[in-house]
Amino acid sequence: MSAVIDVNPVQKFSQEPLPKADACLLVIFGASGDLTSRKLIPGLYNLACAGCMNPEFEVLGVGRTPMTSEEFRAKMHEAVPKSSDTRDFNESQWKEFEPRLHYFAGDIADNQFYPRLQTRLGEMQKSVNTSNRLFYVSTPASVAGPIVEGLARAGMNRSEGGWARIILEKPFGHDLKSAQALNAVLHKVFDEKDVFRIDHYLGKETVQNILVFRFGNSMFEPVWNRNYIDYVEITGAETVGVEGRASFYEETGALRDMVANHMLQLLALTAMEPPIAFDADQVREQKVQALKSIRPMTAEEVAKRTVRGQYGPGEIAGKPAPGYRAEPKVKPDSKTETYVAVEFYVDNWRWAGVPFYVRTGKHLPRQTSEIRVHFKRTPQALFSATPYEQLGPNVITLRIQPDDGISIAFDVKQLGAHMRALTIDANFSYETAFGSKGPPAYETLLLDSMRGDATLFTRADEVEAEWRIITPIEEAWSQLAPPKFPNYPAGSEGPVEADALIAGDHRAWRRLAK
Repeated sequence: MSAVIDVNPVQKFSQEPLPKADACLLVIFGASGDLTSRKLIPGLYNLACAGCMNPEFEVLGVGRTPMTSEEFRAKMHEAVPKSSDTRDFNESQWKEFEPRLHYFAGDIADNQFYPRLQTRLGEMQKSVNTSNRLFYVSTPASVAGPIVEGLARAGMNRSEGGWARIILEKPFGHDLKSAQALNAVLHKVFDEKDVFRIDHYLGKETVQNILVFRFGNSMFEPVWNRNYIDYVEITGAETVGVEGRASFYEETGALRDMVANHMLQLLALTAMEPPIAFDADQVREQKVQALKSIRPMTAEEVAKRTVRGQYGPGEIAGKPAPGYRAEPKVKPDSKTETYVAVEFYVDNWRWAGVPFYVRTGKHLPRQTSEIRVHFKRTPQALFSATPYEQLGPNVITLRIQPDDGISIAFDVKQLGAHMRALTIDANFSYETAFGSKGPPAYETLLLDSMRGDATLFTRADEVEAEWRIITPIEEAWSQLAPPKFPNYPAGSEGPVEADALIAGDHRAWRRLAK
């Protein structure tokens, strides 16, 4: 049994004016793909409606699909109102925004493509009066390197009288060796300060609020360590399957797709030491140190401390859902994991001996991303009249999506003559407190990249530190006998082996089914 206390701001909240983006030409590689229509163009449209875009701003979508600029605009006009990221779509505002969109068809593997692209950008620069260029590489990781090299051959990595920056979507490589190779290519072409490796989780309000919550409140930071914390549970659960992305997912799997970036970023923010300032280099330096402190695993440890899963047929929200192997373009005997649970240890003074349990999966009962920090229990003898399971430990839950906010579970005395305790939740919700969940992640990150603020982006050594953790797991899995897939039905909590991973001393995953 629990009760809920709603928490509201002590001071009256007033929306700060949003910063303005620099003038620039934004070139999106892979513009005919799903990300552009669902996230990038809606984010740019929102920024334009909010008055954040510089008048000297144009978008050039690049893709292999033959399309005119008019057809590209029509495609975006159809997609943007349907996007969950779009706020208050308005036809008249779209008509003002739409002329900024252009399209350029070509094969990025063709060496003649890049001089033609350079010519097109030169023509656009004359009309918008800016030399600033921002390249967004929304393509598979395997072609990111050749695109960077093509930009360099055509001289587009430098812009006289302005800046040239590049954004790369995750996954950044597919293992440590490929990530190091891609970093080497990038550093020959761009300065590190001009490279923005995007992880959209870092653009979410609650993720950013982790730093304020931890380091801005003296009641939490002193107990944020091994002396008081029992374990940390990090979840990234999705109700959807592969959604037509089977070709990508077959090469990637849940470990590379989610744990190698999103989940390790959440772990690093939870475990990092306080930076001396909230600027890009200081924050990222502390995250790197936390990632470097994660204990590497041998093959034997991987067998004990990781769980792989693949969903089979089941039900989602009362509707039948096919198994992963029945999805279009998936091999009938695919060994690709759609679920991962891992037990990590951060071997430093603050966290020695505290397990960090990370899980992520597709076709689970509920969509949620959250961090749950479980504190050690008090001596039970003091409350002998209270059943053990009723006297819960203190838990801080940082909810990243869908209900962005923070809750704190603590115990109070029940009404009555007996000394019995009851766990209640003090709950803070962004939407309840501020009337808004805040801007979508891509909107925040696009604006930051156009302003040159890299705080919410990953650095080269940060990416390599993540792959030093993940690559040994992938290598061990290739040596170990694969599980008998599928091993969890769609709509379930995941493989039963994941429960055994966390079990012991009254530890358990938070149940996803409502």
